[in-house]
Amino acid sequence: MRDFIASQNSERLRQRLSKGLKVREPEAFAKLAHSLIDVALVTGIVARLYRAMVLNRATTPTGTYVAVTFTIGAVFLLLMVTIHLSRFPLRDWTWRAPAFAAIEGATEMLASLILIALSREPLGTGAAHFHDWPGMAVRTLGWRIATITVFALLLAGVVKWVRYVLLRREHKAWSEGTVQAGVPGEQFVERRRRSQLR
Repeated sequence: MRDFIASQNSERLRQRLSKGLKVREPEAFAKLAHSLIDVALVTGIVARLYRAMVLNRATTPTGTYVAVTFTIGAVFLLLMVTIHLSRFPLRDWTWRAPAFAAIEGATEMLASLILIALSREPLGTGAAHFHDWPGMAVRTLGWRIATITVFALLLAGVVKWVRYVLLRREHKAWSEGTVQAGVPGEQFVERRRRSQLR
């Protein structure tokens, strides 16, 4: 019974919060964000091209320049993960986050192969070559899977904590009236009278 009450209250909370925030997103973007493979492919291609563009344009990169540009890239990557994961319940995040990371990393490395063929893939102060690619692939996939998985765990913790705080503040899950609020055929006034008689 407690799980039923919690799920009902969670749904009411979601509906109430969604009424205050009106965001109309294009249907194409909603479809893209809902598809694991599509959003990971787009993210991987954009992330690799951004990295190549930033490193190829920097003639004498300073520490601040590199930090700022890579922070922007990391924010983009984690924002895309968040946009995708926000469309699904928390229990699905356990497999969606690592799968997103693996597909995104693999796509990045395929884009890297194309950039290497065009001599546009930077590695250190020079251009990367095909013999450098396996090491780059292992590092990139490892970092993506570790980073996105840890981020998804932290994000899930924040989501659970916010839900807990909001539900606790409303006292919905712990009030006695919640159990009787859903009796079919009972009017709101009758429920109010009965609760006042107690």
